[in-house]
Amino acid sequence: MPNSSSISEFLLLPLGDTRQLQLLHFWLLLGIYLAALLGNGLISTAVACDRRLHTPMYFFLLNLALLDLGCISTTLPKAMANALWDTRAISYAGCAAQLFFFVFLISAEYFLLTIMSYDRYVAICKPLHYGTLMDSRACATMAAAAWGAGVLNSLLHTASTFSLPLCQGNVVNQFFCEIPQILKLSCSGSNLREIVFLIFTISLAFGCFVFIVVSYVQIFLAVLRMPSEQGRHKAFSTCLPHLAVVSLFIITGIYAYLKPPSISSPSTDLMMAVLYSVVPPAVNPLIYSMRNQEVKDAICKVISKVFQ
Repeated sequence: MPNSSSISEFLLLPLGDTRQLQLLHFWLLLGIYLAALLGNGLISTAVACDRRLHTPMYFFLLNLALLDLGCISTTLPKAMANALWDTRAISYAGCAAQLFFFVFLISAEYFLLTIMSYDRYVAICKPLHYGTLMDSRACATMAAAAWGAGVLNSLLHTASTFSLPLCQGNVVNQFFCEIPQILKLSCSGSNLREIVFLIFTISLAFGCFVFIVVSYVQIFLAVLRMPSEQGRHKAFSTCLPHLAVVSLFIITGIYAYLKPPSISSPSTDLMMAVLYSVVPPAVNPLIYSMRNQEVKDAICKVISKVFQ
């Protein structure tokens, strides 16, 4: 049986049994990737260039767009290259790097979404204290904390996962290197430490989830008490997109990491991985701009300047 010291590469899940299907998946992933790059790039440029968007909410949206760009760039290019060149291989170091950056970016994004729910809570429930609680220094500190916590979480899991002896071969049943799939390759009984780390991370994620739920309960109660219909509409237009993103992120992530092994299958695992790693970075720009006139106006300005 191979062990981790003898493994020089891993074999990822093929995206099709035939050459035609592989090429179809390549073009589909390329379209999704370009859409994510364009959407998140436009939002980043619009927030950076439009002074009207230099507020805490849009500062965090800029960070979210940057994390989305990094997240989708960690997984899709390698999957597209494998589909185009009809290969499945990824080097041992490449797999470790991919897992590190993916866990770092996805963790930082989840922490950032939690911070964004706090921002909306303060803006709607404590508007008189918003300038004090969400000043530029506080926003920068919270964003740095989200990025830093993502790095620490990723270092912990990457070091733990790749220190395990791997006795079950080198076939990863996913289109990128994912912790649950790497754990399936470890020797029986050797992955207890990583399971403990996963339980700790899941507990932390659950705490963030409870914080988000409590925040939005308070937000919706406050919105429903607003006498102005225009005020309620504006509050919902900034909160509902964030709630939609959080819901998709949490539901698919929980399923991917907490599903019972008895209901695991390559096709189901692939679908869930796409839903939590590919779909959010691609649709977040659409979700956040669809109900937000300020973002749409800023994006239109950026596009008009490009084509002048």
